[in-house]
Amino acid sequence: MADVLTHVLAGYVIGSLLSMRYEWMRPAHVTLVMIGALAPDFVKIELLLPDPAVSFLLGVPFSWAPLHTLVGTLIVALLGSLFVAPKLRRRALALIVVGVVSHHILDIVLVTATGYSYAVFWPISDYRFPAADLFLSSDRWPALVAGASALVVWFLNRRRSGARRA
Repeated sequence: MADVLTHVLAGYVIGSLLSMRYEWMRPAHVTLVMIGALAPDFVKIELLLPDPAVSFLLGVPFSWAPLHTLVGTLIVALLGSLFVAPKLRRRALALIVVGVVSHHILDIVLVTATGYSYAVFWPISDYRFPAADLFLSSDRWPALVAGASALVVWFLNRRRSGARRA
């Protein structure tokens, strides 16, 4: 679970920093970045509905794996943007995509047995980036760093909003 927490906290940090830069951003916009940062891990629905079970129910071959690619998460982001008012969809889509990109960047730097990351751009390309081998998905220190960063950003944001009110 440290991996999921790290992605959500990274989305919070990025969204909060963007809200400090852009006055139009509110907490709901930060939440969209956090949802985007979590979106590629929607693939974990496979734990509840395994591929073979869905294949049996649908009667066609099925896999959740494409949800953890850039194309799959862009489709999820497009679908997610449909849940907001039409005039807000572009901003919502952009913020979700920011979170999605942060997720994929963090996953590319994971330690892998092969030394290469997963095929981020599949089905467009099967190219696998060399993995940066920075940390394991089971490591706790990335969540601690993300949590500390989130705490600092939260404190700065509170201080900034308090100064604006005074």
